[in-house]
Amino acid sequence: MAAEQDPEGRAAARPLLTDLYQATMALGYWRAGRAQDLAEFELFFRHCPFGGAFALAAGLRDCVRFLRTFRLCDADVQFLASMLPPDTDPAFFEHLRALDCSGVTVRALPEGSLAFPGVPLLQVSGPLLVVQLLETPLLCLVSYASLIATNAARLRLIAGPEKRLLEMGLRRAQGPDGGLTASTYSYLGGFDASSNVLAGQLRGVPVAGTLAHSFVTSFSGTEVPPDPMLAPAAGRGPSVDLATLVEAWLERVCAHLGLGVQEPHRGERAAFVAYALAFPRAFQGLLDTYSVRRSGLPNFLAVALALGELGYQAVGVRLDSGDLLRQAQEIRGLFQATAAQFQVPWLESVPIAVSNNIDEAELARLGREGSEVNVIGIGTSAVTCPRQPSLGCVYKLVSVGGQPRMKLTEDPEKQTLPGSKAAFRLLGSNGALLLDVLQLAEEPPPQAGQELKVWPRGAQAPCTVRPARVEPLLRLWFQQGQLCEPLPSLAESRAFAQLSLSRLSPEHKRLTQPAPYQVALSERLQALVRKLSDGVPCERAAGP
Repeated sequence: MAAEQDPEGRAAARPLLTDLYQATMALGYWRAGRAQDLAEFELFFRHCPFGGAFALAAGLRDCVRFLRTFRLCDADVQFLASMLPPDTDPAFFEHLRALDCSGVTVRALPEGSLAFPGVPLLQVSGPLLVVQLLETPLLCLVSYASLIATNAARLRLIAGPEKRLLEMGLRRAQGPDGGLTASTYSYLGGFDASSNVLAGQLRGVPVAGTLAHSFVTSFSGTEVPPDPMLAPAAGRGPSVDLATLVEAWLERVCAHLGLGVQEPHRGERAAFVAYALAFPRAFQGLLDTYSVRRSGLPNFLAVALALGELGYQAVGVRLDSGDLLRQAQEIRGLFQATAAQFQVPWLESVPIAVSNNIDEAELARLGREGSEVNVIGIGTSAVTCPRQPSLGCVYKLVSVGGQPRMKLTEDPEKQTLPGSKAAFRLLGSNGALLLDVLQLAEEPPPQAGQELKVWPRGAQAPCTVRPARVEPLLRLWFQQGQLCEPLPSLAESRAFAQLSLSRLSPEHKRLTQPAPYQVALSERLQALVRKLSDGVPCERAAGP
């Protein structure tokens, strides 16, 4: 697999997970004697995804794992040799064999940070040839992870804090790597768990799941369980034939629900009994295989009440078709009536889970007050990001040999910001985010309580701001081949993401027509941009 991490710590994003032009440029740098020139690149995006005003930074843990194990093995070098001109100097390939990331430095936003256009997610510095080779893999590892985390954060904002969100999109994901990455970073962005078992094993994502329709339809009702006996939950008293107890309860349930003479589906009931025997403490019913009202619900209630008589409590029901909101409200009412009829108070609050191609619009319906839905499973919309399939991150050269570099194009939007930079977040006295400031690395940082003149991106004139607090954004994570500070756990990054979002103002957090969050340049950085734009030698390049 091309991206992720196994339990032994081997990064699976390999050096040749790259574009060929990285190798051709590497040869060009080496032939020109520039392989060791100190260079710095920035990885950033130009527009917030999904028409929103924010993104969440993610993928740093994958990048660090990749950098720590970056080496070209003999097979890698031999393959590159087959792609390059046959008369390439063999010394170049010996140079490639010796490459590692011991000379690379990475500063980055912590995972779960709010990120905005133009503010680096990663700053990567080191020998020119090496940091050029890192471009494509780092973009691959950061772009999709950040897009997924941002999409998950949007879905969490729509659902609200109380609903339990499950990511269940592995079967709809773009391949195994996409599925594993999506499960990991959906959790970071705010989901509660995933159906993806490998994400649980490799990344510590909480895993959840019960049964599918195939389990229910596999039973005809004629099957005889090899051991139908179930002991009481407390462990005291004789075991009971669960299937027989369920039949006794079914008669009472059908009379209560007024179902008449039509019997609920026997195969469905047999499936529920089989599942309850396997998982008496975690019994959940999938209600819509045949008919929710006439079959799934009475069969579930008969099994749940039989289990309840033995001291167990069902953990939920799931709906996967039809009008999920209407059905959930009806089922909650029937749960409440049945709980009162048979004096089983816990039945009133049995969680109702729903799934079935839920998008943002349907999620908004299900998340509203009074929906009676407790758990929402989202697959395709979580892992494929149908509203925007790519974040559009770029990796641009900003300095070589300590000299700023700037890309100028016919499209001003694609111009880059030159020079090695620092980034700061300015906050007001109430803790509200005011704006982010980019400045040259050698400039003194902004000071709390002091007035600062800055140039908002795209503005024709500067403005002044007096922050009550200043937070540096980019932290040193990787240097001389080593991690500089421990990476937070995935759960810690998830908590940080929710904290970050809580600090964003409502107008910036709106998912439709939000107010843009402001990113500004210091006066010195703005002056450098103008100087290079007006004709001082700089890089003119085409491309993304």
